[in-house]
Amino acid sequence: MLFNSIEFVIFFILVTGLYFMLPHRFRWFLLLVASCFFYMFFKPVYILILGFTIVIDYYAGILLENEPSKKKKKNYLIMSLVANIGVLAVFKYFNFINDNISDVATYFGYKNQIPYLNILLPIGLSFHTFQAMSYTIEVYRGHQKAERNFGIYSLYVMFYPQLVAGPIERPQNMLHQFHEEHKFDYKAAVSGLRLMLWGMFKKAVIADRLAQVSDIVFDNPYQQSSMAILIGCIFFTFQIYCDFSGYSDIAIGSARIMGFKLMRNFDRPYSATRISEFWRRWHISLSTWFKDYLYIPLGGNRVPMVRKQINLLVVFLVSGLWHGADWKFIIWGGLHGFYQVFGNVTESARLKIRQAIGLEKIKWLNDNLQRIITFGLVLVAWVFFRADNSKNAIYMIGRLSGVVNEIKIMASKGAFSSGIAIETYKMILCCLSIISMEAVHYLQRKHSISQLIDSKPLVVRWVIYYSVVMIIMYFGVFSSREFIYFQF
Repeated sequence: MLFNSIEFVIFFILVTGLYFMLPHRFRWFLLLVASCFFYMFFKPVYILILGFTIVIDYYAGILLENEPSKKKKKNYLIMSLVANIGVLAVFKYFNFINDNISDVATYFGYKNQIPYLNILLPIGLSFHTFQAMSYTIEVYRGHQKAERNFGIYSLYVMFYPQLVAGPIERPQNMLHQFHEEHKFDYKAAVSGLRLMLWGMFKKAVIADRLAQVSDIVFDNPYQQSSMAILIGCIFFTFQIYCDFSGYSDIAIGSARIMGFKLMRNFDRPYSATRISEFWRRWHISLSTWFKDYLYIPLGGNRVPMVRKQINLLVVFLVSGLWHGADWKFIIWGGLHGFYQVFGNVTESARLKIRQAIGLEKIKWLNDNLQRIITFGLVLVAWVFFRADNSKNAIYMIGRLSGVVNEIKIMASKGAFSSGIAIETYKMILCCLSIISMEAVHYLQRKHSISQLIDSKPLVVRWVIYYSVVMIIMYFGVFSSREFIYFQF
């Protein structure tokens, strides 16, 4: 069931209404049934995979808490992690690994006899797998008590707002909330609905409209001009942000209405002045997951400089593989790892250069230049993420070098063209949608948008709400487009 569908609107109203009508002791059961229905709406049989890992991790948590032997506790943790990673390996990585085995075998003159699996990747598998793994890890570390109510634990893994694409929550934040009674809070409801509305705006009005342009470019890169490729890459950079953060806004908002607090997943990532800051603002729940469960166990910042940089590369390569079973995702992760390492190694030298030319003294110019550079680096990496394959991505990045020449030619002729076969009004709407979002982000640097709206008279607030609804209805794209991160 897609958040941007009429089915979800009906589902959300019914579930939320029943939630507040029922006594507290029955609410967890309602949410569990609703979450099962929500997930089975996509493909019913895959609920069995969720059930398998839920049973394993539920009993693993109890065994971990009761076991005094450190060695046995470690074995129970390994059992749980193997079960979760094993499911991922089979459904997400088996055919990818088999492909690479076939390539190596063919190179040496052999034929790979291992058959391919004709299976589809269960939707949101990587997200709820990581959430389940965080539970057993935290119980093992002694930071979380094992959940004895099987239904509550199942709900922790399957809570419908964040089941498919996060945020990836920790048990310390979520489990106790399912035991607490939440009374209807008007302010929380208004805040949640407002966030859902903003998420829908980002998805339908910005992301899916930008996709109409970026799809043309990425689906046929060899037929596009350098200018068209640049525009397509810029549009996709904003598309993926609005698509994913839009989902997170709707998830957080729908949970907030019922009284649940989910962690913030995005914080204006394209305003970052360096790659490390970008990752503190982008997909925060995943970034912190890798930090806590991979980077720190590898040694974190406590190891020598060379080892620290290797750890960073490992984390980003694994992050790339988490996103997809394809070399283009591994390259995407590797690029971000390289950016981080290069930035760390050259930080002092770059600072001296900025000081020597006096750039450090002009803060606004220095910050904006760094934002542009960071945005450009992120954009280049996104090309690998979106392109059909690594070959296409390399071609498109190479073609970007021809943009300046094309601009000179168009200037000499006195005519500017995007070079993309799409109606002019759609291009204008795309640009206006990005500008509108960035205007909101600019306001957020100095003010809380929620507080700003709340400070206005009732009539003004409702005019704002109705205006956004009308914009979504008239300018939104509703073609049942899945959210991009559903494939992970």
